[in-house]
Amino acid sequence: MDELTLKELWQQAAEKSHLETKYKELQAQRETVAGRIKKLEKASRAEQADVDRLERGSLAAFFYQMIGRREEQLDKEREEACAARVRYDAAARELASIDADLERRRARLAQLEGCEGRYREALAEKVRELKAGHGPAAQELMECETRMEGMRLQKQELKEAIDAGRVALHTAGQVLDSLDSAEGWGTWDVMGGGLGVDLAKYGSLDEAQEQVERLQVELRRFKTELADVEINAELQVTVEGFMRFADFFFDNLFTDWAVLDHIGHAKTQVRDTRKQIERVLARLKRMNADLDAQLEDERERREQIAIDAE
Repeated sequence: MDELTLKELWQQAAEKSHLETKYKELQAQRETVAGRIKKLEKASRAEQADVDRLERGSLAAFFYQMIGRREEQLDKEREEACAARVRYDAAARELASIDADLERRRARLAQLEGCEGRYREALAEKVRELKAGHGPAAQELMECETRMEGMRLQKQELKEAIDAGRVALHTAGQVLDSLDSAEGWGTWDVMGGGLGVDLAKYGSLDEAQEQVERLQVELRRFKTELADVEINAELQVTVEGFMRFADFFFDNLFTDWAVLDHIGHAKTQVRDTRKQIERVLARLKRMNADLDAQLEDERERREQIAIDAE
């Protein structure tokens, strides 16, 4: 393996530092999601137990049978059990996504093991060479290059955050489109639309459900990418609030008016989330523009150092 340059070693050390920050953020996210899964699993088992009691015949089943409402109550319990299972499955998929992200970063961190020490050794050697060689101008040039490399790394981190934010923003728009469609069909359903309208309405809700799950994952990844750019708090409320919204969204979707009410609340939540993403993206773009200006200043400074040293 060829010996790495000082620049390459510096890049490795910086990458390792950023990866460790993101890894800690992912571990915290995993702990939160794992705790939520335990609660959702417990709730799902409880809801299914209610269904089982009515199906096999219990005192409650006998009571509902006597008053002629056993099938009605059984349908209700099945709906609640289904909603609870949907929430649990969505959280389980999210946990699997976090575990996959952790494993990728864990593998890269293993590859970078010890890079900080190698960088410090190489830096000390380079400083010795400069002191023995070309004097203060060479040292100043090296410091200038180090600042520029730091800015380039920051720009890369900003790019990754901006890309993640744009993906989440696109999905938020898709969720709104699906909810708009479901709301339209739901309005027809309340007016007596029939089976075809029901199928169209729940088809749109199925799409919205898948997109909501994807948006949760994308928001979490956006938040992870923001761990290095010091505006994490701006998305904290959005991510956690949206996860609570997803639980709400999958609950009690089985009467026409409940569907319309849920869709209305969901659209408000998604619009708020989209606006929050847009605000964070705008700030990231301003930070990127500021870095471009600072990089140009450093380039001019480097040229002037070289000219003055002649």
